[in-house]
Amino acid sequence: MAWTLSSSISVTGLCRGSTVGVCYGRNADDLPTPDEVAQLVQHHNIKYLRIYDSNIQVLKAFANTGVELMIGIPNLDLLPFSQFQTNADTWLKNSILPYYPATNITYITVGAEVTESSTNISALVVPAMQNVHTALRKSGLHKKIKVSSTHSLGILSRSFPPSAGAFNSSHAFFLKPMLEFLAENQSPLMVDIYPYYAYRDSSTNISLDYALFESSSEVIDPNTGLLYTNMFDAQIDAIYFALQGLNFRTIKIMVTETGWPSKGSPQETAATPDNAQTYNTNLIRHVINDTGTPTKPGEELDVYIFSLFNENRKPGLESERNWGLFYPDQTSVYNQDLTGRGAVDMTTGTNITSSNGTAWCIASSTASELDLQNALDWACGPGNVDCSAIQPSQACYQPDTLPSHASFAFNSYYQQNGATDIACSFGGTGVKTNKNPSYDNCLYMKFGISTLEQALEVKHQDVRTISAVYILISDKFQPNVLYTATE
Repeated sequence: MAWTLSSSISVTGLCRGSTVGVCYGRNADDLPTPDEVAQLVQHHNIKYLRIYDSNIQVLKAFANTGVELMIGIPNLDLLPFSQFQTNADTWLKNSILPYYPATNITYITVGAEVTESSTNISALVVPAMQNVHTALRKSGLHKKIKVSSTHSLGILSRSFPPSAGAFNSSHAFFLKPMLEFLAENQSPLMVDIYPYYAYRDSSTNISLDYALFESSSEVIDPNTGLLYTNMFDAQIDAIYFALQGLNFRTIKIMVTETGWPSKGSPQETAATPDNAQTYNTNLIRHVINDTGTPTKPGEELDVYIFSLFNENRKPGLESERNWGLFYPDQTSVYNQDLTGRGAVDMTTGTNITSSNGTAWCIASSTASELDLQNALDWACGPGNVDCSAIQPSQACYQPDTLPSHASFAFNSYYQQNGATDIACSFGGTGVKTNKNPSYDNCLYMKFGISTLEQALEVKHQDVRTISAVYILISDKFQPNVLYTATE
C-alpha cells in the first residue's frame, strides 16, 4: 500500500492523485511498541495510517514523522459524544490538540461499521459527527481535519449489477442525514470493501481471478453496458450508483479497509499468502495509476489496506487473525511491493522483478535526505545489518556521505534477506543495479557468494587485502577481519 504510493491526500479538493495507506489495528497482545511501529512505518515509507482510537502513545509515536493519521472514535464512545457538545470539546482539547500538528491528523472517523453492531447505535452517529465537527470548527481545524464514519458494504441492499446499487432502506433514518453532512462539509463516504468475503461466501458464482484482479474475462452490467474485470470496481460502482440514486453526486468515496488474509480455517481455501500478495499488489497498482472504475474512469480513490499486523485476539475464523502485512516481530508475512511499481533498475529505469542473475541494492539518487536517513537508521537497527564497516576508519566509511553509507547498508540487508524485490524497497529509497558498487577495499556482498569467491572475482590483481565483506554461505569468516586472497 508505498509507501511512497503517490502524492499526498487532498482534503481541499485539489487533484493530487490516489493514495494507499495501511490500517494499524491493535487487537493483539504481542505487538511492537508504538515507537517501534512508527519506525517500521517510516522504513516502508507508509505515508497514510488509520488507527481505530486516539491512543496517546500512538499519537506521540507518530509526531514529526510526516505520516498522516486517520484516528477514530470507537462505537462504545458514540453515546457521550452524541449527547453533549462539551464531551466532544473536552476530548479535542485534552486528547488531540496537545499532539497536533506535530502529529499530522487529517481524518476522524466517528463510529465504525455501526450497521454491523449488535446494539442499535446507528442513530448516535450523526449527532456525534456534528459535535466533533463543531469542536473542530471552534478550534479552526474543521477544514484541515475532516469528519466521517466508516461503513461495511452492508449499507447497500443491492450491489449487483453495480447500476442497481441502492442503500438499504432500513438505514435511511441515519444514512440520509449523514450523507447531507458529508456533502455539506466535503467529507468522503468511508466504506470497507472486501472482495475476499464475497468470493468466500459465493465461490460458485464468483471466480477467484475476478476477486484478485486477475480475470481475463469481463462481467457486463446489463443496464449500462459497462464492463467489469474485477469485483473491487464493481463494489465501488455499486456505491456510486446508490449515491446517485439519492442525488448525492459530489461525495467522494474512500476505502477505509480492504485486503486479503494469508491464512484461514480449513474451509477458507482462498486465504493463502500467494493470494494475499496477488490481491494487494494488483490493488495498489490499480489505485496509484488512477485507473478509476468503469463508472468513473480516472477518478481518484484513496484506500487503506487492512492490516499492518496479524492480530491474535480477533475472534472468529482463522482468517480474522491473519490479515497482516507483518508478523508482530516485524518480519513480512509475504513479500509485498508496497509501491506497486516493483524495484527499479537505476541504470535503465525498468522494473527488476526477479532475483535471477546478480544484482545489488543501493540508495536511490532521487531519495530525500530525511527518507534516506530514516531507512539507514532502520537497516542498522531493527533491520539487523552489521554497519560497523561504515564507521570511521573502516573500509566503507569513505566517502563519508549519506548515500554511500545507505547504499552499503541497503545492500547488506538486501542480500541477507534473499535478494528479493521487497528487500530492496526501503520505502522507495532503494534501487537495484546490475553494476557492482564495490570499490577499493569496500566489497559489497552478493547473495550466495562467499568472501573468497568475491575476492577472486576481481581480475588483474595478484594479491588483495579484503575487509568489510559479509559471508552468506560460509560462517567461517567474519566481517571486518582482514583476509588475503590470491588468484
